[in-house]
Amino acid sequence: MQYYLLYKPFQVLSQFTSEGGKRCLKDIIEVEKDVYPVGRLDYDSEGLLLLTNDASINHQLLHPSFEHQRTYWVQVDGAITMAAANALSKGVMINIDGKQYQTKQATVKLLPDDLQVPDRNPPIRFRKSIPATWAAITLTEGKNRQVRKMFAAVGFPVLRLIRAQMGNYTISTMQPGDLLSLTAQEVKAGFFR
Repeated sequence: MQYYLLYKPFQVLSQFTSEGGKRCLKDIIEVEKDVYPVGRLDYDSEGLLLLTNDASINHQLLHPSFEHQRTYWVQVDGAITMAAANALSKGVMINIDGKQYQTKQATVKLLPDDLQVPDRNPPIRFRKSIPATWAAITLTEGKNRQVRKMFAAVGFPVLRLIRAQMGNYTISTMQPGDLLSLTAQEVKAGFFR
């Protein structure tokens, strides 16, 4: 079995086939043909993505009953407030497939404005009069575009979204496009406690 941890760059599809001329995984990495991503990150999101040909991992990491934790670093338009962070931590109403959905409780903390992250190409827009602040949110569920919808629900549109941690693995020493090979033991120890 093969296991890889990828720092998926911004504006890359989380699949090996292109759609609409967009860059996809085959444009940035080379792995065995039967390896596929476990879960996904949106085209306009970046960060950690596990790839494998071990089908048993997919169920264990994605099924809601396992409540697998993922932490995202979120840069928002404006100075995020403690009231917004508290609302996010309790759960907010978002729209999923045309229906209202109450998100589960999350862990939210404000991050320093000078958070060290790799440069993004293209960079986010800079506006001198409006701050762009960072928060970390840890979820145990993964609905479509959930983090973006949650922050929009409390009045803070997302400018940049990075999946910074999955299990015990973080992007701390990685750059966009970096691919790490893992052993089955490393995957078990890093994702399943």
